[in-house]
Amino acid sequence: MVIRPVLRTVALTATGLLALAGAAACGDGGGGGADPDRVDVVAAFYPLQFVSERVGGDAVRVTNLAKPGAEPHDLELNPGQVGQISDAELVVLLAGFQPSVDEAVEQQAADRAFDVATVTPLLDATAGGHEHEGEGEGHEDEGEEEHAGEGAESATGEPGGEPGAGEEHAGETAGKDPHVWLDPTRLAGIADKLAERLGAVDPDRAADYTARAAALRTELEALDSEYAEGLKTCERRELVTSHTAFAYLAERYQLEQIGISGLSPEDEPAPQRLAEVAAEAREHRTTTIFFETLVSPKVAETIAREVGAKTAVLDPIEGLQPGSTGDYFSVMRSNLQTLKTALGCS
Repeated sequence: MVIRPVLRTVALTATGLLALAGAAACGDGGGGGADPDRVDVVAAFYPLQFVSERVGGDAVRVTNLAKPGAEPHDLELNPGQVGQISDAELVVLLAGFQPSVDEAVEQQAADRAFDVATVTPLLDATAGGHEHEGEGEGHEDEGEEEHAGEGAESATGEPGGEPGAGEEHAGETAGKDPHVWLDPTRLAGIADKLAERLGAVDPDRAADYTARAAALRTELEALDSEYAEGLKTCERRELVTSHTAFAYLAERYQLEQIGISGLSPEDEPAPQRLAEVAAEAREHRTTTIFFETLVSPKVAETIAREVGAKTAVLDPIEGLQPGSTGDYFSVMRSNLQTLKTALGCS
């Protein structure tokens, strides 16, 4: 799922929703919170809900804007959701990933937004996610250092910052890969900064937020160790995926991602791309083609038939399935078992 630039021209219906919410909120300035004993947090999609609930604990009330089973990038806000953003004491989002959320935050809650894209450098979006030896060397690190320097200051800004900050970051994240949460160590960094921001909103419980973020970091580091050990010795290290949602995971654990459709699953791959992926799958003796929970498996099945492989689900954890009793950790561990089987890891 590629991060796209926030559109300057907003559809009339969306503008109407924002104006309606703005009129409703103008009496109290927004951000009042419905529960005086808890901080009202709005999370743009599931991984941000997960980390907000874990860091906030019983001191926060978290609302997820994306429904289970829905592709979060395609989210269109209804008037009630715009009102939730307007009333929130903190909105946790990844600017550039959901244009409708970016627009609502810019107009209703720019001074109460925490953009996780400012915490850790984002990887560049690539068409296939697969580079042969020597390609692209020496460019990515320079860009990441620049983003890291920008993010360290803005991510910890106090509530009440200048309106419009989210607009600037939305431009910076265009063309970036949003799936940062698939690297547990990067998610731990987001949790630490979220604790700082919650502590600024709710100083009386700042120490509690910091402690919960530290506990979550310990769990995420243990998960990271499980992945590193589980994927240490494998017969293959190439992931052939329906689209390139797994760059952070591949980079962290020295895997190679070969994407069929690039970062946007809505785009139909050209016949030439299908032939290229089939050739690489044969070259690497790939036994499994991965597809995702919220995306049609048809393209993956086409490649699998072509090369005599099977298909399996590798979940990018953009959202949970309806009725799911799992969470980020259980899905990540399920992904690890799937990878170990598909890659022949010992």
